[in-house]
Amino acid sequence: MEYRDIVIYNGNVLTSHRELPGGSIWVKDGKIQAVSTSKLEVNNAQYIDAQGRYISPGFIELHVHGGGGYDFMDGTIEAFLGIAKTHAQYGTTAMFPTTLSGDWKDFLQVLDIYPEAHRLNTEGARFMGVHIEGPYLAMSQKGAQDPRYIRPPVKEEYEYVIRNYPYVKRWSIAPELPGAIEFGTFMRQHGVISAIAHTDAIYEEVIEAHEVGFNLATHFYSAMSGVTRRNAYRYAGSVEATYALDSMDVEIIADGAHLPGSLLKLIVKQKGVDSIALITDAMRAAGMPEGPSLLGTKKNGLPCIVEDGVAKLVDRSSFAGSVATADRLIRTMLEKTDVSMVEAVRMASLVPARIMKVDDETGSITAQKDADIVLFDDNIEISMTMVGGKIIYEKE
Repeated sequence: MEYRDIVIYNGNVLTSHRELPGGSIWVKDGKIQAVSTSKLEVNNAQYIDAQGRYISPGFIELHVHGGGGYDFMDGTIEAFLGIAKTHAQYGTTAMFPTTLSGDWKDFLQVLDIYPEAHRLNTEGARFMGVHIEGPYLAMSQKGAQDPRYIRPPVKEEYEYVIRNYPYVKRWSIAPELPGAIEFGTFMRQHGVISAIAHTDAIYEEVIEAHEVGFNLATHFYSAMSGVTRRNAYRYAGSVEATYALDSMDVEIIADGAHLPGSLLKLIVKQKGVDSIALITDAMRAAGMPEGPSLLGTKKNGLPCIVEDGVAKLVDRSSFAGSVATADRLIRTMLEKTDVSMVEAVRMASLVPARIMKVDDETGSITAQKDADIVLFDDNIEISMTMVGGKIIYEKE
């Protein structure tokens, strides 16, 4: 018998604001039909016993470069599908493939590949648009971005991209660079989210950028200026400006390495759960054994080393992205802060959906939203991932 309906029951349903112990959900035609505090009875349905696990909305990844040995900058269908399938095993049901500063032809190749990869992606976390990180960054805050390609905004470049690749949904740059304000204005006019990133901006520069549409801080604290002194005078930096702006959202790499527990607690206290999105910023080594790896393309990426649960440049002067997966983000927030399970999951689902303006279709267990569902236990061990009502991963 082919089932058109699925009922997941006997679990702790995580809605956007509470747990429903012993709850169930009904899925039909890829959509959530109903949520209940007891077992739903549906004729001819396939029943899945959650066995007391959490029935959670799927995790939405705003900022991910790779995983499973692949990087999106490889510019191949294989890489796109491999990354999507890898992260689905850890509870990610949707993602925004993220580029790095690199060769312009390689960058355009990634954008050219996207539509076909999107069409063929039936076994992994679904693609919801592209996030461009760089190359318009502050050299002093380059982190692991390749300095060979970093430069101020070039109007002809970014206008060409936005006019030819409508699936670009976000672009992260340093807001203090010459031309950044004009860039932000153009992005706002075309419905693309502008985010501050890899920046040495002072408070006043962030405020000016925010006024033209920069509403998100990319990997908050990482490659970002704090209080500084210029000619003996102190200036608040981009970190302080982000705290001061109530309407500025942040994304954080909650892998337990990029940010210590003390800063995670401070961010939660000052920004609040509903302004924080959890991200992996994962590179190609996510889901792989530790050892040598590459950040960026295989042909000319930056060599790095994965050790101690994080990727580093070979001279160990900087992190080179994380190797985290979404389950680790939830686990870290529960271990190192005082947030509840509901709040930790919301930061990985509904908040990212709201930031990217897709919360009308996904991000929470709500009737008529897409059935993007994850089952996991108290240790955040993923046992099942469902995307659009289709089970794409089950733990053996």
